[in-house]
Amino acid sequence: MNKTKFLSYCAIFAALTAVLSQISLPIGPVPINLALMSPVIAALLFGIQVGVTSQAVYVLLGAVGLPVFSGFRGGLSALAGPTGGYIIGYILCALLAGVIIKYSKEKSVPMLVLAAVAGTLICYLFGTIWFVYQQKTTFAAALSLCVFPFLPGDAVKIALDTLIVRKISKTLNNQ
Repeated sequence: MNKTKFLSYCAIFAALTAVLSQISLPIGPVPINLALMSPVIAALLFGIQVGVTSQAVYVLLGAVGLPVFSGFRGGLSALAGPTGGYIIGYILCALLAGVIIKYSKEKSVPMLVLAAVAGTLICYLFGTIWFVYQQKTTFAAALSLCVFPFLPGDAVKIALDTLIVRKISKTLNNQ
C-alpha cells in the first residue's frame, strides 16, 4: 500500500471512529456506542498498521481536547475517566484483530468472526481492568456494568463487521 492510501485510510477510520462514538445510548458509566466497529473493520480490511494507526490518531485527537469521544467529550480527563480504558482498548482491538487476520491462511467468515471477537474481548479486558482501577470496584461489579449489557449489541456489531468486510473486500478485489 502506498503512503497516500495508508494516510487516507488512517484518516478515514479515525474519523469513522469519532462519528460512530457519537451514535450512543448512555446507559451508565460506559455508554453503548458503535465506535468499536471501526477498529475491527480497519484491521480486518487493511491490516495491523492501518487499524492501529487510525485508532492511535483517534485517541490522540481526543487526548488533545477535540470532542471525538462519546457525548462529544475530549481531553485527558476523558481518558482518565471510567471509559478511558475502553477508548485506549480500540488500539489493542485493532492490533489483535489485525494480527489474527495477518497470520491466518484466509479471510473466511469464521476467521473474520474470530478476529473480531478476539479484538472485542481485548478491548473489554483492558477497559474493564481500567474501570476497576479508576472506580475502585470489583472485577465482578465492573463486568456487570461494563461488559454483560454490551454482549448482545457487540454480537450484532461483529456480524455487521463481518458482512461489511466481506462486501468491501470483494469490491476491492474487483478493482
